[in-house]
This record gives sequence, structure tokens and C-alpha cells, in this order.
Amino acid sequence: MAVSHPPRPHLLHGTPSLLVFTGVRAVDPAQRLDEVVDVVIEDGVITRVGRGAATEDVRQAERAQVLNGQGMLLVPAFIDLHAHLREPGQEYKEDIASGLAAAAAGGFAHVCVMPNTRPVNDTRAITEMMVARAREVGGPALHPIGAITVGQKGKELAEMADMKEAGAVAVSDDGHCVTSSAVMRRALEYASTFDMPVIQHAEDHALTEGAQMHEGAISTRLGLRGWPRVAEDIIVARDVLLAEVTGARYHVAHVSSLGAVRILREAKGRGIAVTAEVTPHHLTLTDEAVIGYDTVCKVNPPLREQADVDALREALADGTIDVIATDHAPHSSLEKDCEFAEASPGMIGLELVVPVLLGLVRSGALSLGRLVDALTRAPGRVIGLGAPTLAVGQRAELCLIDPERRYRIDPARLRSKSRNTPFLGRELVGQVCLTLAGGRVVFADSLVEAQSSAPRGPGGPVS
Repeated sequence: MAVSHPPRPHLLHGTPSLLVFTGVRAVDPAQRLDEVVDVVIEDGVITRVGRGAATEDVRQAERAQVLNGQGMLLVPAFIDLHAHLREPGQEYKEDIASGLAAAAAGGFAHVCVMPNTRPVNDTRAITEMMVARAREVGGPALHPIGAITVGQKGKELAEMADMKEAGAVAVSDDGHCVTSSAVMRRALEYASTFDMPVIQHAEDHALTEGAQMHEGAISTRLGLRGWPRVAEDIIVARDVLLAEVTGARYHVAHVSSLGAVRILREAKGRGIAVTAEVTPHHLTLTDEAVIGYDTVCKVNPPLREQADVDALREALADGTIDVIATDHAPHSSLEKDCEFAEASPGMIGLELVVPVLLGLVRSGALSLGRLVDALTRAPGRVIGLGAPTLAVGQRAELCLIDPERRYRIDPARLRSKSRNTPFLGRELVGQVCLTLAGGRVVFADSLVEAQSSAPRGPGGPVS
């Protein structure tokens, strides 16, 4: 029986000037690459990829750090399109330093940060502060997302031009839906002049007032006010029409309903510039997880039914949903150890993407290539960021994964300040062992132990 492991010493201290992976399965859909190869990185740049690329002289070089990649996966490092790092204003839940450390441990080289901080990121000054703080901390790159409206109040448009100049890659009022059609149309038109996507939190608040979880048999059994699917569907349908009229780039955050999937599929079929994301928890959990009034499973939008999960998986597999995004939403025990109606919605996710989603690959619900694409190239396209790749000549931003390492999620090992995830204590399979961002090692676990002495997981190889 597998047990949780205590923190282990790092194999890599700093970033080797010559880093060599031998016999690793490299997967990069952008390069149409899926084969066992050697990969050589010199001074933070990928210089060789291929069978036999790690020649004897390279491996024997005095400065070389050689890692045996047998049984391991090497993929481009990930981009998270949707995370909450809580700084400024709620650093007791998470801050930029702890959030980026969690991202590095999860295999991410880039993290897009939502604006519902305190104060709201609706000005150049706050955007600049977030970027500067991330540079000071080091690790994965931080990309702010500015607010659509001042204070996220849904009325007056924020100054998007200033925020873009300061580093913002998109705008969103996440946590609040822009319910006014007139404001949303103006937002799409204004953002399109700067080629910025508008990311919508699709929720008709008039239909969700007082709602605690998905509207269905489970909410009835628990006596909790239900949150209907149509509250999401109505906003997505309206916004698709506005996106068609304006020609603007429109992105739906954390899609959760089968109705929204149908609308998006039809819109893409008509060539409208819409994209969408789905979270790991909406792909793997249903509203049954709330039974027992488990506040950790209270999220926005809510966990829905198996029919929705099946629709989301199919839409992700066929490209109707473009991106996997964590919606990493840390909360302290103050916001979760309370009555269900008083609990704040959200769960952490940056460190758990790999073990949670490799299960979908093993079950055949999703191909490994599509999983990697949804975490790399697809989010890069949404925000206009050149995604990490394993191509020769590129700055090394990659993630080494042991796909069969079996372990329990131990709260003591999480880099996030918060622990609000239903996966605590669960046995999962698949672990990030090494992450490079910007040519530098930003996370390294003990690769020797991960490759040789760790228990291996059941369920067959990742394909």
C-alpha cells in the first residue's frame, strides 16, 4: 500500500549549464512529436532533440547533468489561463510567491492571474505591481488579466489600453458576470481594438441568487437551493451573438454545462471567434461530491451531473473546448470550515493537474497529445503568447513527468498556502518531477527516487 512521502532533497541545485535527458518519451503536438528521444539543453536553450542526440561526448562532458528518462514523459511546460493568487489584498490565502511555487510544482511556466484582488486589478498601477512582484520572486512568468469594468461592478469600462501596456493579456470580471448586454458589447468592441480577448464568467445572477450548488436531485436531497444550467447557457448564447456582431475575441471561463457546450459547438461551426476553457474538477467530479455538505466541493460554477461531465470531456477531446485551466482558487480554513451556505466557492488546482488528468488519458477519454495541447499551445493562442515547445533553438520551458508514480496527496507537501481540495489524502498516479521556465529550473524533485524506488501505479501505461 502506498504511503505519502516526506519532502525529498532536490537532485538539481540551480540550473545546470548542460542538462541531458536520455531515453525519454517526448510529447509535443506543436512539433508532431511523440517518440522516445534524447533531449539536450545548453545554457537554457534546447540544442538537440532526437534518437542518439545525447552522444557520448555530451554525456561525458564535465558540466553535464544527465537524467535517465526511461519510463518518463517530457512535455512543454504548461500555461494556466485562469488562476487566483490573491495578491494584493488576501495574502493569508495565497500570495504571488506561494502561488508561483505551486505553479512550478504543477509543471507550469506561465500563469494568467485573474483581477478579483483587493483592490481589483482595474488600473495600470496594480497590473505593474503584480508583474514587478512576480519578477522579484522568480519562477514561472505571471501574466495579469485586467478587469473589464471598474471595480468589477459591471458598469463603466476599465482602461484596457493602460493595462495592456503594463502587461495585461486579457480582460475579465471573473467572479462577476457582465450581465448588461450594452456594457458587454462595448467591452468586446473596445478590447478588439487592442486585440485582447474578453473572458466572461457566464452566470445570470438573477437566476443564481442564493444558489449553493447545481440544481438537481442532489440539491433537492440536501435541501440546498439549486443553481440551474440555464444561468450559464443564457449568457453564453447572448455573448456568442455579440461576438459575432462585433467580430471580437470572446472566451468562456470554466464551462460547466452541456447546454453551453452545444452553443459553443454551433458557434464554432459558424466561424465565430469564440474559445472556451474547462477545469480539471469539472472534468472529474459531479454534484455527488457535495453529499455530506462538503464545502471543499463548493465551486463556482457548481459541480454538475454526469451528463455534463461526459459532454465536457467529449467537447475537450474534439476541440469544441480549447483549453484546460485550473481556476486555482485558494481559501483558508476560515472560508471553508463553516456552514455550507457561508463557505466561499473554489478549490486549489495548480499542483494537481497532472495526477488528476492523466486518469482521463488512461481511461481513453482523452489522448495524451490533446491533454498536452490543451495545457500549452491552446491557451497560448487565446492570449497571443508563444507557447512552450520542445523545438530546437527554443528557450527551455518543459516539464518532466513520472506517469506511473503512485502517491497520496499530502497537505504538508503542497506549495500553496491553502489546502481546499477534495483530493487531499487520495491516492493518485502521475507526478511532476522537474519544471523549467525561461530556461531555468524552477522546480525539481528527487528524480532518482521518482524513477527507481517509488511505487508504480496500476492501470496500464499512458497512451
